[in-house]
Amino acid sequence: MGEHPICPWICNAEESRELDRRARDEFGIPVQTLMERAGQAVFEALREMVPPRSKIVFVCGKGNNGGDGLVAARLAYGADFEVVCLVAASQKELSKDAHEQCDTAIEIGVQPIFVDDPIYRPHLLKLREASLIVDALLGTGARGNIEGILLDAIFAINESGVPVLSVDIPSGIDCDTGQSLGVNVRAKRTVTFGTPKPFLFQNVGAEESGIWDVADIGFPPALLHEPRSSRTVERQWVGERLPSRGRNSHKGANGSVLIVAGSPRMPGAATLAATAAYRAGAGLVTVAAMSSVCESVAKHLPEAILLPLPEMRGAVSPEAVSVVMDETRKYDSAVFGPGLSMTQTVRLFQSDLWKYWEVPSVIDADALNAVSVGVKLPKAPCVLTPHPGEMGRMMSVSATEIQAARFAFVRQAAKQFEKTVLLKGAYSLVAEGDEPTFVNTTGNPGMAVAGMGDVLSGVIATLLAQGLSSYEAAVCGMYWHGLAGDLCARQIGAIGYTASEVADALPKARATITST
Repeated sequence: MGEHPICPWICNAEESRELDRRARDEFGIPVQTLMERAGQAVFEALREMVPPRSKIVFVCGKGNNGGDGLVAARLAYGADFEVVCLVAASQKELSKDAHEQCDTAIEIGVQPIFVDDPIYRPHLLKLREASLIVDALLGTGARGNIEGILLDAIFAINESGVPVLSVDIPSGIDCDTGQSLGVNVRAKRTVTFGTPKPFLFQNVGAEESGIWDVADIGFPPALLHEPRSSRTVERQWVGERLPSRGRNSHKGANGSVLIVAGSPRMPGAATLAATAAYRAGAGLVTVAAMSSVCESVAKHLPEAILLPLPEMRGAVSPEAVSVVMDETRKYDSAVFGPGLSMTQTVRLFQSDLWKYWEVPSVIDADALNAVSVGVKLPKAPCVLTPHPGEMGRMMSVSATEIQAARFAFVRQAAKQFEKTVLLKGAYSLVAEGDEPTFVNTTGNPGMAVAGMGDVLSGVIATLLAQGLSSYEAAVCGMYWHGLAGDLCARQIGAIGYTASEVADALPKARATITST
């Protein structure tokens, strides 16, 4: 629908209300017009989910979300679907716009069943007979715990076992936090309108929205494309920033990356990060590590340059600082932390080295754990790449608290540490200062295995070495890394591929990005 692309900017509940108001007051687009288009989008989605003439039960609320559902019910009825329309309110409780849509639906033959009708509850208890339920109970403005009539309706929807298509948002989800309002609809698919919403990317909302898409319902592009506090990553945005390579290019011009990683227990972390750096296009990759780690890297990645570091009691010694500093001019970027361990000697090494370190760096894994116990970050531009547990330790809160407010914590961490922060997980986030928070839309559950973070670090470090800012390198790196994971999921299987295979898929993923 429409000629302009769906905007990547994310609107919270208040911004969504403002979008409706400004479309009406500044551009003369009536609410009824937007409602018609929203209902049309829902109708088109339901036609993709069930065969013609299937039984569809529409469960509508009293507000404008219910109005959208009534439009879709009318269109489905006109297309010869078997339509049952339950309204969890009395007719007099309907909002003005929902009331108008109700009257229009009745005129063509839809027979809404209101909550005060004796047959409402028997129909609610027979939802399992439907092929599809359309959830149009509550919209993005819902607040407070669900109770009473709405609680009964949501409980019945979930108990039915019937696939659910949610209108704009699964009822019972908080738009801004993605948390449940006590009870919520579990949707198979969600059609949201105009822009993505925060609930799609965090907490229960991310899990229970099912497959989701953003429908263009005719908001003016001037409104949709106004910058906001957060946005999704677009392939074109990444493609425009990935460095190109000229015919006369040589290895020294494509970035020299230093990987400070690995320990006797986790030598593979260094190999994975170094492999990813090469697969991402680095010209030179050096692994600085204990001798046993260097030997392991040499067996698996003969292209790597090795810088053995002094050891003390099975860990990198603080004396390694001078070894690394003597070589520092050779490097355009660095990775610190994967598999490095958390011994006192390693912390002293990092602390002493970072006092003088000026090379753009990725700070990951055990290097982040060192930060959480007081080791000061380098003054150089850095990308911190914590998972929720590491972020929790850095912010002195639990991982559960981080997950409950991912957007807020990633912005807080970026300001507190004055660095770019990439909070990993489903829908990874990147924040830096007052810049918009980027939300990743690539990647899949199959990537939840050991070593994926090491690969991500190698990708980001390569982009830093090739001249991208820490902010751009983090955003492009997470999108590219996730896309490589998506290629693996399609070509190997949804579960069971490895971090090494994701590293190997990086060149193909890059070609996919830059060819569009």
